[in-house]
Amino acid sequence: MVKLSVIVPFYNVRQFAPDTLRSLKANAREDVEFLLVDDCSSDGTRDLLERAAEEVPGAVLLPHESNGGLATARNTGLDAARGTYLTFLDGDDWYAPGHCGRLLAAAERLGTDFVRVDHVQVTGRARQIHRMPHGRREVPLRPVDAILPADRSTSVDYPYAWAGIYHRRLLDSGVLRFRDGLRTAEDRPWIWRLHREAESFAVTSLHGVFYRRGVSSSLTQIGDVRQLDFLRAFDQVVEETSTHERAAELLPKAVRTYCAVMAHHLESIGRFEPAVARTLRAESAAALRRLPQDILRATLTALGPERAARLRRVRRGQALTRSAAPTAAVPATRVHEEAAR
Repeated sequence: MVKLSVIVPFYNVRQFAPDTLRSLKANAREDVEFLLVDDCSSDGTRDLLERAAEEVPGAVLLPHESNGGLATARNTGLDAARGTYLTFLDGDDWYAPGHCGRLLAAAERLGTDFVRVDHVQVTGRARQIHRMPHGRREVPLRPVDAILPADRSTSVDYPYAWAGIYHRRLLDSGVLRFRDGLRTAEDRPWIWRLHREAESFAVTSLHGVFYRRGVSSSLTQIGDVRQLDFLRAFDQVVEETSTHERAAELLPKAVRTYCAVMAHHLESIGRFEPAVARTLRAESAAALRRLPQDILRATLTALGPERAARLRRVRRGQALTRSAAPTAAVPATRVHEEAAR
């Protein structure tokens, strides 16, 4: 019987895949399966995965015929998963030995729909523990309550799908699926749906996931049109949250996070190709106009003068000033933390 399905998408990560695959082998158990989704890699990653399917106990190769992006690759793994519980790992990250067993033990001990964990961020040789932004641990909680308050970093600002374990009933009800085709920010509507629709969750102090930051092929480091999918992702968050029974409480948080992430991209607009930068400005203006205007006005008042002024200029169709100069990419974790401020 498979207790845990680990879904691991890979796309052109030949340099890092050996570390990932070794960590899976160090977590092999009779009740764990590793679903290796090759999203049509072209750099030799597929060859490594074919060998791993023969050498790593519980490993199954699921090849794509065309590249679909991370969200679609994760859905491929969800479709094939047989476990009572499910979790995720990205193809350039890795687990500490025995992490899967500790995850399973936490899920069975706490008995909730899902359990969230901490992680270790890896930048070169540096290691830093990042904690799930929720103080109460080892007790069952209501997920929808953990979305708030709007002006602080909360559980939905820690959207990493791989930082947790999820009961199969969430898959059977459709909550765990990602929006096909999203190339970035695919975890934002996912984490919001998880917290709106699941009935219970808990947080435990495990940090056996190692997240590799600053990979040059990561979309957080590339200023092309795929980055603009954050607009579609947050449109989905706002649209779905607006139909919730607690919409009046939750929408200010959704709008504030959307505006903060939008302001971040506009601040670093100089790293985008000119045509993409023009599209970013135009689509950001349209997004601001379709947000609930009363909530938007309150959000801009609370967001801080620089970010608010930048968003107001874009909404009116005015050119950006110094914010258009090229800037270094801000770490994804910092964007998540700043989104609530």
